[in-house]
Amino acid sequence: MTIYIDPPVWPGHGRLWSHLVSDVSYEELHSFAGELGVPERAFERDHYDIPSHRYGDVVAAGAVEVSSREVVRLLHGAGLRRRKAAREPGGPGGQVEAGGPGRPGRQPRNS
Repeated sequence: MTIYIDPPVWPGHGRLWSHLVSDVSYEELHSFAGELGVPERAFERDHYDIPSHRYGDVVAAGAVEVSSREVVRLLHGAGLRRRKAAREPGGPGGQVEAGGPGRPGRQPRNS
């Protein structure tokens, strides 16, 4: 099992964030995140958002540090990339999150 994380450079909600991904399956990703106590609400389309203060914990647990560009390449290569739709029926921003395999009924995360 290999899980990947990019540097915490993505701003949002007054913090910097990393993206945690798998190049195998969403199940693998959800399992790894669950073992670390990452809340389900941190899952967005194809990755978990990890706040910068948790970055070291995630790397210590075995996530491999890669660039943000590499995260996207890995997701595409595994067929796991889910782009944000311009406008889908659903919540305030029009987003609907299916949650992926193993996560039926997940609610959208509006950020």
